[in-house]
Amino acid sequence: MDYQAVLDEVATAVRPLIGQGRVANYIPALAAVDPGRFGMALATVDGQLFGVGDWRVPFSIQSISKVFTLALTLARDGDAVWRRVGKEPSGNPFNSLVQLEYEQGIPRNPFINAGALVITDRLLRLTGDARGVLREFLRVESGNPALDFDPVVAASEATHGHRNAALAHFMASYGNIENPVADVLDHYFWQCSLSASCADLARACGFLARHGQRAGGERLLTRSQAKQVNAVMLTCGTYDAAGDFAYRVGLPGKSGVGGGIIAVIPNLCGLCVWSPGLDARGNSVAGVEALDRFTTLTGLSVF
Repeated sequence: MDYQAVLDEVATAVRPLIGQGRVANYIPALAAVDPGRFGMALATVDGQLFGVGDWRVPFSIQSISKVFTLALTLARDGDAVWRRVGKEPSGNPFNSLVQLEYEQGIPRNPFINAGALVITDRLLRLTGDARGVLREFLRVESGNPALDFDPVVAASEATHGHRNAALAHFMASYGNIENPVADVLDHYFWQCSLSASCADLARACGFLARHGQRAGGERLLTRSQAKQVNAVMLTCGTYDAAGDFAYRVGLPGKSGVGGGIIAVIPNLCGLCVWSPGLDARGNSVAGVEALDRFTTLTGLSVF
């Protein structure tokens, strides 16, 4: 298949949607991002890389980081992690407090903010440096040693992270946060502030297309664990629009409010698309459409 031609066709098709939606202005450092940006990259499991548009421009990965922190925690902790966080779609906004009270401090899944805080807490306990372990992993898997945090974004999130602090303190009251809440929040904000391009992220999520095998050939996850991550991405990876994303795109995916979305085609490739304009549920308007167009044109999905 001529992947470059497909990406070029997708970019042309979605051009009218680029700039639609709203940037994530509740994080002030993201409010100034140009909504007219669009990039898309595809990295095959055997190392080929294709891209279109702004595919080499770094952007704030935000909640896309949650896929990698989950994988890094699973690799060290195995199934124990599922005693502290569920695997079910939430049906509520990603920063909702509602379900935590009903469900005694156990978040529905690792991709809503509460669940990601639990994963960060556990990774911090296991490694002593949850943010540093994540950055090193992404640098190696992407092949980009310059991939790094954006301190302006991290500071902006910390200043305006009251809802995340409330989530963490509430879970701590139920004994579901092990480390000091301030430390967990600090590592979480820095993780979300990582800046990477579509090319970086398409490569970095390739281990999920290779059933848990890293770019260098060593194994991060068992095949079963890689299946678990992909399954939770499919059912929970795009906030409370996961059903619509599965219906339209048909791939495991994870979005972030920076406008990025990663997606995985097992045995074949990792994908990343970026366009900052978000819909009402926090997903990139042009990004979802681009992935929809890609799977429609190629016939490639998990179904």
